[in-house]
Amino acid sequence: MWGRESCRPHSAAYNGVMRNAVLLTIALSLSFLAGSASAQTTKLRIEVNSLEDKPVDRASVIVRFVAGRSLKLGKKIRTSWELKTNQEGVATIPPIPQGQILVRVIAKNYQTYAQKFEINEEEKTIEVKLKPPQSQYSAHQ
Repeated sequence: MWGRESCRPHSAAYNGVMRNAVLLTIALSLSFLAGSASAQTTKLRIEVNSLEDKPVDRASVIVRFVAGRSLKLGKKIRTSWELKTNQEGVATIPPIPQGQILVRVIAKNYQTYAQKFEINEEEKTIEVKLKPPQSQYSAHQ
């Protein structure tokens, strides 16, 4: 009457429900981790101008991630970028891990600029003012 045969359909259905519950839990966990990983990055915009507020085009912008939060999720996260400003003096960097970064700007006929910044928002604009070169000093004059 209550033999083995009558329990098999019930246990197969139970196993299917449990398997679906486990798969749903894994999918929700992965989507939560992916959402939290994107929340820990910042889109960075660097605006480079002279002291006269004129854009500096073709300036070399080097951004390096120094320290902070990073979540890998099985892939390597890029931590250094090198690019040039456009004609408006703007360099746009794709999402970078939040934390401390070092920004360097090198342009012909200007002093080299370097400063550390703490970034912890989704989008950030950094304004850089480049100074003209200092006159050379010599002890032999």
